[in-house]
Amino acid sequence: MSTSSTDGNMLPVMEEFYSLQGEGCYTGTAAYFIRIGGCDVGCEFCDSKAAWNAAHFAPTSIDDILHRLQQFTTRTVVLTGGEPMLYNLDMLCDRLHAAGYRTHLETSGSHPISGNWDWICLSPKQGSHVYEHFYRRAGELKVIICHDDDFVRAEEEAAKVRQVNPDCRLLLQAEWSRRQSLTPKVVNYILQHPQWTLSQQSHKYIHIR
Repeated sequence: MSTSSTDGNMLPVMEEFYSLQGEGCYTGTAAYFIRIGGCDVGCEFCDSKAAWNAAHFAPTSIDDILHRLQQFTTRTVVLTGGEPMLYNLDMLCDRLHAAGYRTHLETSGSHPISGNWDWICLSPKQGSHVYEHFYRRAGELKVIICHDDDFVRAEEEAAKVRQVNPDCRLLLQAEWSRRQSLTPKVVNYILQHPQWTLSQQSHKYIHIR
């Protein structure tokens, strides 16, 4: 059974929830999260591996998403995954904007862009191709540090962003399972390279989704 429609009216939604943004430039702000199933990047450190197989999630209509969203007072909607760019999100974004919502995207940039986004968090992953339009349109570049050599990769990604999008914010975030050993290294790196900002998974520290 298909888990999406080509026009984007039906999407394989894993979960929807209202919470605070835990990472990046909008940390601490209230938002409605829509987690889309399906991912072909497969990061070893992924904390949402249950979302990888889109076939596990029944197709959900945009009408149903909007109906549930209207129960909450936030005007910000975050699309996350999985990898949301596996799907055509033009219709969803158009409907959200028409209803007065801001649209935020969290993506690895590994697939062509769809949808009209007010904010894009680009988080490139090791070994995964990034489409150039994400470097041009990202509001923030967030690089996850898993190993010491990821700092080199972070600078390589930052150089690509600076060429086309000098206003993009640069963030480094220690991988959660290694945070105790890596966070001091991330902090020290930022002190030496202050163009970067620290991002942490604050929602996990305060035990919210």
